[in-house]
Amino acid sequence: MDEKTEELRDIFMDVSDEETVTETQEELRGSIPESTDEETTRERLRGVIEALRSRYDVATDFETATYVRLVRAFYDDESDEAIAEQLEVSADEVFRARMDLHLLRGEDTDAPFDVCELRRRRDASDETLAAEFGVDEATIRHYRHVVAAQDAARAANHRYQTEFDEILTDTALSGQFTDQIAEDGLDEAAEDIETDVSF
Repeated sequence: MDEKTEELRDIFMDVSDEETVTETQEELRGSIPESTDEETTRERLRGVIEALRSRYDVATDFETATYVRLVRAFYDDESDEAIAEQLEVSADEVFRARMDLHLLRGEDTDAPFDVCELRRRRDASDETLAAEFGVDEATIRHYRHVVAAQDAARAANHRYQTEFDEILTDTALSGQFTDQIAEDGLDEAAEDIETDVSF
């Protein structure tokens, strides 16, 4: 420490109540959040599912944890058959649970007849519509569930679908960014380092 520095230190000590010149530095968090904890994701999904089930009559009666697994598998693009195998239930039960949770796939409306016509004539009997549309009554019942789920989702302003989207998209992005940092952080930091060194 040179003479000038010593003088400045002495002045500082005289005018302050501090016993040391140095300040302890706390480790600050980075600007990118830590990866979302799996348990936090499950809890958030449980909250949405329980709120939905408390508001609507549902046809299925799974444990909340089973619905959580179903939602995760749905967002992983698993088929109803694959989900059914994981959950050890029937594919029809998975379909009904998806309808209960307002989780619709694009192909759910790929009916052999006009689904809008089914909606317009919802008061007609299964037998009458099956005869007119040239399908069996089980098919009519299947698409009635689809129409009912669409109507319920629309009435809720797609709130529950949006919440599922946000929870699982946040989780995926958080994991993706963390992976990228782990893979690319050193590359980025070292990219400007001069490597052409002669000995």
